[in-house]
Amino acid sequence: MCMRDRLLIATIGLVLAGAASAAESPNLGRPATAEEIAAWDLSIGPDGAGLPPGSGTPRQGEAVFAAKCAACHGENGAGKPNDRLVGGQGTIAADSPVKTVGSYWPYATTIFDYVRRAMPLPQSKSLSNDEVYSVVAYLLRLNGIIAEDDVMNARTLPQVRMPNRDGFVPFRPAR
Repeated sequence: MCMRDRLLIATIGLVLAGAASAAESPNLGRPATAEEIAAWDLSIGPDGAGLPPGSGTPRQGEAVFAAKCAACHGENGAGKPNDRLVGGQGTIAADSPVKTVGSYWPYATTIFDYVRRAMPLPQSKSLSNDEVYSVVAYLLRLNGIIAEDDVMNARTLPQVRMPNRDGFVPFRPAR
């Protein structure tokens, strides 16, 4: 069972438990509707399951990045005032690793997941799916992982092989 399914089951359990206590204690809220739960069920795992429709290219992403990301992550993702997003390949095993999209992240799909959920601050979840695909494509291109004319979408993004893919031990639930 994937992490998204586990989280969904746990959420439903909490909702049901809340419904029981709400019946015993008035004015403590109400059970979440299926639509409300679905709106928060945005997880995208390494395999890309759940990626939404949409697409983007590095060129499109460059414009979105300049408008909505560069103020925090610097021109071309070089960092300052916040995290550096480009470079660092080959430094993970070093005494002072440089953890970036190109050196540290094991899956391109989870970059999509993070950008869609958390960026840009303070307007998280404000980017369209096309903008997220475009920004991710731009970051992958800046890190030399995809070509300038590659299109990222729900089919192509899971196929991207990140440089640090084998740097993590995959979670294998006990059976």
